[in-house]
Amino acid sequence: MSRGRSGAIVANPVLVGAVTTLVVIVAVFLAYNANTGLPFVPTRQLKVQLANGSQLVKGNEVREGGYRIGVVSKIEAIRLPNGTIGAQLQLKLDKKAGAVPVDSTVIVRPRSALGLKYVELTKGSSAQTIADGGTLPISHTSGEVELDQFYNMFDQKTRQAAQVDLREFGNAFAGRGPDLNLAIQELGPFFQVLEPVAANLASPATQLDNFFRQLDITVQIVAPVSAINARLFTTMANTFAAIARDPQALRDTISKNPPTLDVGTRSFAVQIPFLRDTAAFSVDLRKAARSLRASLPDINDALKVGIPVTRRSVELYGETQDAFNALRDLAEAPTTNAAIRGLTATVTTLQPQLRFLGPFVTVCNYWNTFWDFAADTVAAPTPEGTAFHAMLNSGDRQNNRYEDTGAVVPANGEGVQPNTGAPEFFHGAPYGHAIDSGGNADCVYGQTGYLYRAIKYAGPLDSNPPRGPNRFKVVTQSDVNIGYRHGPTFHTYDAHGLGQGLNPDHVPPGETFTTGAGGIAPPIP
Repeated sequence: MSRGRSGAIVANPVLVGAVTTLVVIVAVFLAYNANTGLPFVPTRQLKVQLANGSQLVKGNEVREGGYRIGVVSKIEAIRLPNGTIGAQLQLKLDKKAGAVPVDSTVIVRPRSALGLKYVELTKGSSAQTIADGGTLPISHTSGEVELDQFYNMFDQKTRQAAQVDLREFGNAFAGRGPDLNLAIQELGPFFQVLEPVAANLASPATQLDNFFRQLDITVQIVAPVSAINARLFTTMANTFAAIARDPQALRDTISKNPPTLDVGTRSFAVQIPFLRDTAAFSVDLRKAARSLRASLPDINDALKVGIPVTRRSVELYGETQDAFNALRDLAEAPTTNAAIRGLTATVTTLQPQLRFLGPFVTVCNYWNTFWDFAADTVAAPTPEGTAFHAMLNSGDRQNNRYEDTGAVVPANGEGVQPNTGAPEFFHGAPYGHAIDSGGNADCVYGQTGYLYRAIKYAGPLDSNPPRGPNRFKVVTQSDVNIGYRHGPTFHTYDAHGLGQGLNPDHVPPGETFTTGAGGIAPPIP
């Protein structure tokens, strides 16, 4: 019964026609969509950037090793990373073809002479792959030169130039068949000789590449003096023209060349040891030359600075020559020795004085002190201007004044008579010094000579005036040598008014002075 039903279905022409029509529709649908991939086949997406996609269309095949692994499903224009407009392909690849490494490359190749293209994918070896839907950048893609691009270089100007070349080549070879045959005949031995020469040039030991690098350096060096070289050839042409005007002189010069060459031959035999040593020295000089190459920029800068100085030095040399001539005349003058002896005697005389007087300036600052007191002496105003204090004081009437020959104590302003002037005081200490035997400041002048009241001379401290004929005393040199040092006469202070000891409390280093006048005391260490 089942076979009967089956046979009934086949026997039904309507049902058979419907099935046949369905099969044909499915086949046509699959054929129509073959360019976009077969249905129900798993795929992965890959985007590819191209500089130009004008030769591609949707549906072009993607091949790997000659086998179809996918199709171009979409083409669109994009802006590339370099700012230009290019194309982006969207490839639909069969998953069975595997993942695409990041170092893969893509090239567009022709499939036929009619312009049909396909995309060839060459997978790389990187372990990192591009994700599904990822992009292969333009740096990994390229395209072949098209035939139309190749033919486009033969434009009208190029074709006309090629015609001229062919015509001129024809004229060059026309009628020169024997010469060409002879040239071909000679080329055989020439190439035999050329082969070892080319082998030597191609050998790394020849360093031919270094020769061209050094040639380039040579040209760079010669380039700045190219104008000078051009002028040199111009002057050489003038020289040769002058030689050509006197043929007899040229013949005489040539006739003297053989004996000159004979002399040169004998001279070269003697020069061989020198040349041999020079060659050895040149080998040693290479190391210095290598070091000099790094120093040349500094040397060039030094020369740029030194050349103008050297040019100005020419004038200085002349003036220096005049100075040396004057010095020679001075040395030869009979009075020079007498002047030198006199100068030596003067220095010998001044040296002990300076050694004694020096500390009064460098330690005790008496130079400034002198001018302070010098200004004070003329500070008394008069109707005519100013007057010396000493002149005003000389006329005072008091006890033990300067004019008194029988004074028992120095002038101390005692017993001044009314309306006679200002009182007189004595502030002098004879035979003072500036330093002690160790070179320390001991400025007696300015420290001593002021009247002070001692108990053994004065009367009761509360008496007015104090009693006793020797109640006042002037400190002298004998009184200061009592075992202590007076120190400097001035002192400096900082911004807060605190003493910093900045005054020179000792003879400066390198200066040798004595404590006694005339250099009689031992020098200060």
